[in-house]
Amino acid sequence: MEMEAPGFWDDPDKSNRQMKELKNMKDTVEEYRKLETQYEDILTLIEMGYEENDESLVAEIRAELDEFESELDELRIGTLLSGEYDKNNAILKLNAGAGGTESCDWCGMLYRMYTRWAERKGFSVEVLDYLDGDEAGIKSVTFQVNGTNAYGYLKSEKGVHRLVRISPFNAQGKRQTSFVSLDVMPDIEEDLDVEIDEKDLRIDTYRSSGAGGQHINKTSSAIRITHIPTGTVVQCQNERSQFQNKDKAMQMLKAKLYLLKKEANVEKLSDIRGEIKDIAWGNQIRSYVLQPYTLVKDHRTDVETGNVDAVLDGAIDIFINGYLKWINTKDKPQEN
Repeated sequence: MEMEAPGFWDDPDKSNRQMKELKNMKDTVEEYRKLETQYEDILTLIEMGYEENDESLVAEIRAELDEFESELDELRIGTLLSGEYDKNNAILKLNAGAGGTESCDWCGMLYRMYTRWAERKGFSVEVLDYLDGDEAGIKSVTFQVNGTNAYGYLKSEKGVHRLVRISPFNAQGKRQTSFVSLDVMPDIEEDLDVEIDEKDLRIDTYRSSGAGGQHINKTSSAIRITHIPTGTVVQCQNERSQFQNKDKAMQMLKAKLYLLKKEANVEKLSDIRGEIKDIAWGNQIRSYVLQPYTLVKDHRTDVETGNVDAVLDGAIDIFINGYLKWINTKDKPQEN
């Protein structure tokens, strides 16, 4: 085994990554074996039902089958996460669109949705940058989701999210549409081969603001870096010092520029920049309708559900799984 080779432990970062990969593979094998046993148990139950003509077993078999199908689907989805950085942590940035307080409130609702999803997965969330809305909600927030395959799952969420509801901030009770953009990128810790000319950077310091609470350092150590040629902007105010914030921001910028460099076509280039030109009608990937009816629909995959409350409480796996299946089949040639 490679871990028994001389010098394996000399590079802690590399050895830790490989040990983590090994654990993930072992977990996958264990899950597969568990499903095999579960499948055999279900077959045994079915045979018992036939032999004893026992209709009372039908409900139990149905419940066992539902659980089996759900766990099998989750395992199958895991096999679709084969991208170069799918196993990495994810960095998400939510930006409220035009619409003032209503859009800021929608931004806050989406931030809660993703943090609830992360909690369900057993992932941790770290706030990197936070800007309050003027009256309510959030103008923008950058946060990191830490967990195996976080980027692989959350890359499906990149784009514009549209909300339709009767606004609680409108005294006339009118229905209103709001938009929030989400950019998603992998947290790439290794030193990337990206050349950045300091003359192409504008580095600003500012005082941390917002309701990040204990997660945000309230000093003038926040850093904003703008890469002028591409218009890419990254911000960080979470670390304890200006130097640490600058290091984290530069890491984020390098990751973005590295992905930019890797992409061959203009369409993917604009996606990865994360600077969505119009946070407005026609560009949304998903719509969330609260009134006059309830519906959440993904416009890429056509996956939909009427249970809006559950979705806003973090139950978004239906859309993530739908996207992963769609993206892995849409470019494959159809069989005759």
